[in-house]
Amino acid sequence: MAYKITDECISCGACADECPVSCISEQDGKYVINGDDCIDCGSCAGACPVGAPVQE
Repeated sequence: MAYKITDECISCGACADECPVSCISEQDGKYVINGDDCIDCGSCAGACPVGAPVQE
């Protein structure tokens, strides 16, 4: 089950820096996760200061 980033995102980029497969990118001022590439490791959720990445 892939992760997704909710509207709680504050666009800090902490999640993208921690992703081991580089599936997180910034689009239109918000970060998004490419669900096809996400390996469900949870690194993004652990790095996020506001808990924006959640499992779908």
